[in-house]
Formats: sequence, C-alpha cells, structure tokens
Amino acid sequence: MSSYLRGYSSYLKLERRLSPASVEAYVHDVELLFRYLDGKPLSAVTGADIEGFVAFLLASGMSARSQARILSGIKSFFNYLVLEKVLAVSPAELVESPRLRRRLPDVLSYEEIVRMFDSIDLSTLEGRRNRAMLETLYACGLRVSELAGLQLSMLCFNDGFVRVIGKGNKERLVPIGKTAMGQIKGYVEGDRCHVPVAKGCEDIVFLNRRGGRLSRVMIFKIIKETAASAGIRKVVSPHTFRHSFATHLVEGGADLRAVQDMLGHESITTTEIYTHLDRRYLQETIERYHPQALAGR
Repeated sequence: MSSYLRGYSSYLKLERRLSPASVEAYVHDVELLFRYLDGKPLSAVTGADIEGFVAFLLASGMSARSQARILSGIKSFFNYLVLEKVLAVSPAELVESPRLRRRLPDVLSYEEIVRMFDSIDLSTLEGRRNRAMLETLYACGLRVSELAGLQLSMLCFNDGFVRVIGKGNKERLVPIGKTAMGQIKGYVEGDRCHVPVAKGCEDIVFLNRRGGRLSRVMIFKIIKETAASAGIRKVVSPHTFRHSFATHLVEGGADLRAVQDMLGHESITTTEIYTHLDRRYLQETIERYHPQALAGR
C-alpha cells in the first residue's frame, strides 16, 4: 500500500495541484479505510466494503459532511488506481455519498454593505486600504485567499477586469466596476507608495503596515471589526461578501452561468444555492407586500 499511497500523493501534488494540507488529508482518508479493512488486498476490495466503512464512520458519530469528505478522498484514490491501470474498475464508483443538508449562507443587504463602507475611518492609511479591500471583495466576489494574493499585474483596468488565480491555480477574469477601480487606484497610487514594500511582495496589491502580504486572519479581523463599528450583528466574514455579491446578482436577474464563471465554481450545482436564496427573497417579498398576505396578518 505504501508505494500506491506515495504515487497517489505525487499525483495529487503534480496533476491535481492540491495544497500540502489537502494532499495530507486525502492520503489520511485512504489510510483510515485500509485500517478498517485490516489487510484486505486492493484487488479484493468491493463496493460493499466501502459502504461498510461509511456505516462504521456513521456509527462512530462522524457528521454526514465529514463522511462525504472522506468518501470523496477514497473515490479519488480508486480513480487514480484505475488511471494507473492497477485496477480495471473502481469499487467506490457506485457508492453513494451521504446526503447533506444545504445550509444557506448569511448574506448582507446592499444597505448593510454601504453601512460597513461608510463606517470606515478614511483619515488613516489603513482605513483607506480597508475600504478598497472591501469594495474589491463585494465588486468581484473574491475568496479571501484571492484577495490576499491579488497582484498589481492582475489589474486590467483598461478592459474593466481583474485576473484572479483561484483554487487549483485556475485563472479567471472577473469584471470590476468603476467604484471599486477608483478605490484600488486611489490606494495603489497614493497610500501604498508610502509603505516600505517587503521583499517578494512588490506585486501584491494590499499590504500590511510592514509592507508584507496581509494574512487571511488579519482580513477576517478587519471585516469583523468593520461590521461591529457599523452596528451589524450578523457574523460577517470575507465569504459573506462573496455570498452577497452572488445573491445580489441573481436577485437582479443575472444569468446563473455568468455568476458561476465569476465565482470560479467548477460545477453549476455549487452556484445553484443562490437560486435557493433568491426564492427565499421572493417569498419574503410576497409576505411583506402582497395584499392577501397583508390581509392575513
């Protein structure tokens, strides 16, 4: 097994371009299965064995989400073995993943986003940087890692786009509005010039006080503090801005495929959660404004 796991690990790093943490998690998932199978040879593993393993995880109290994640790692491993012609077919191919309840993400209203923007103290360098960062998050629906890694060379303002490197080093172009462009330009051409840039961060857009790249933790902290100063009681994170970006587009009638491309989702099913949010919004609108709904109160 050790030679297959080493090969699988290399495949995940080189072919799938997964992070070291993800590679470690995938390999660990496979190790869990083979500990459960207690020495059973690869060629003898069946779908029933894997279903038994998933039942074992359930009995141990593991959540459906964690079970699904582990099963995904196991399916990936057996697909790799089929690719390498070690096995003819994957025994995990027909094993169904546990059903997950989709949790609708928290979303800010446009008014709440404006309140957060307006609550930022623009008399300080950090305040002007934070305003530009939040404008960018909302204008482009970026992940926190994409915002932290945004580079000056990725700003295609003449064409009205920013180039984004997302999960798995996949590149996409995201349109950016004039307001966010103006905020970024103001920061880059003004305040950023007065920060001593750390080595290796010359191309990074948003810098910390020491001229280094902002950490994910620091961006979370900035957003949490900004929400508090705006009097917003929801739990607000960088991902809340991403959800709000997508929800407001869908509510406004944007094509779901276009939203998928802008978010960098591999599958349209991931983006479809925003249609659920939209339906909830429509239901709330009916209950709030329709004469029959009002008469029934």
